[in-house]
Amino acid sequence: MALAAPLSLSSLRCSSSFTTGETLLSSSVHVKGVALNFSNYSFPGNKRVETNVIITSKRISGLEEAMRIRRERELRNTKKTKRQLLRRGKVSGRLPVPDHILKPPYVGSNVLPELSPEHQIHDAAGVACMRAAGELAARVLDYAGTLVRPSVTTNEIDKAVHQMIIDAGAYPSPLGYGGFPKSVCTSVNECMCHGIPDSRQLQDGDIINIDVTVYLNGYHGDTSKTFLCGNVNEEARSLVRVTEECLEKAISVCRDGVSFKKIGKRISEHAEKYGYGVVERFVGHGVGKIFHSEPIIVHNRNEMPGRMVEGQTFTIEPILTMGSVECVMWNDNWTTLTVDGSLAAQFEHTLLITKTGAEFPSSERIYLHSPR
Repeated sequence: MALAAPLSLSSLRCSSSFTTGETLLSSSVHVKGVALNFSNYSFPGNKRVETNVIITSKRISGLEEAMRIRRERELRNTKKTKRQLLRRGKVSGRLPVPDHILKPPYVGSNVLPELSPEHQIHDAAGVACMRAAGELAARVLDYAGTLVRPSVTTNEIDKAVHQMIIDAGAYPSPLGYGGFPKSVCTSVNECMCHGIPDSRQLQDGDIINIDVTVYLNGYHGDTSKTFLCGNVNEEARSLVRVTEECLEKAISVCRDGVSFKKIGKRISEHAEKYGYGVVERFVGHGVGKIFHSEPIIVHNRNEMPGRMVEGQTFTIEPILTMGSVECVMWNDNWTTLTVDGSLAAQFEHTLLITKTGAEFPSSERIYLHSPR
């Protein structure tokens, strides 16, 4: 389940790559010290104004270049989609959880918990618990994916996921987290994340991210995937494919001692090759006994400090868009959509850092670090 970035991160913007200055001395433009002469300006009344514009340039950083690419993509994205934009459906009440199932401490309060400053690093017993929670989350997500087809409602998916989780003796972590009313997040088409399951039926050609987190024996396992519903066009298929590739490329750099900022660099490099935006507003996070903790995992280029530690667990969960990376939120305070209605896709895994790479309990795969 994605975490909203602190304002200081999500509002980062680049300054212009050029600066200009004006004087009344001469009529020339200087570019890198070379004078380019122009005619003086004349105005009515025979008043003459002479200008000098000095333009200085500097080397463009990777972050500035990424912002330039983003602005160009958003300017190009002027075509209105023929796809019908999302509308709220009817949200049914919360599903019950048996009393014997262990519940996380935030259950019973509608207050959104603060991000814990604790980095979650596990001993052998903790690693075993994380593997068990991750494996259950992966099985539930795979099952949820089999339900994706036209005419099925996201509420039906929520019910099925809820039942499978409690049958396994676990608690559905999203339920009651900061007042979230459902057991899973279902984000369709232009919904970036945190979609609340409701009565809307899936349509042929939709894409849907299903975000599953389980709380098993006191540990959270968190994973998500974007699924295709029916006959999905090639543009949407490409977005989904590249988003998953971004996650895989980010995982491939992870191991003990690696800087966290390499994750965002690798994701941005791959997304930009295809002209997709990487959402800044939502980030990965530490996960384990606590649902959301440090470290914050930024998915775009950044200079965040910190390095990975063996035994540490956190999520990587990039969201890519076909258009704007800016978002709007419905008044339910959860459902977050692209501001221009463009499609968004997301993939997520919980990682366990090792000396040689990263294992992710929410999958059977293990990534070994490549020096490249």
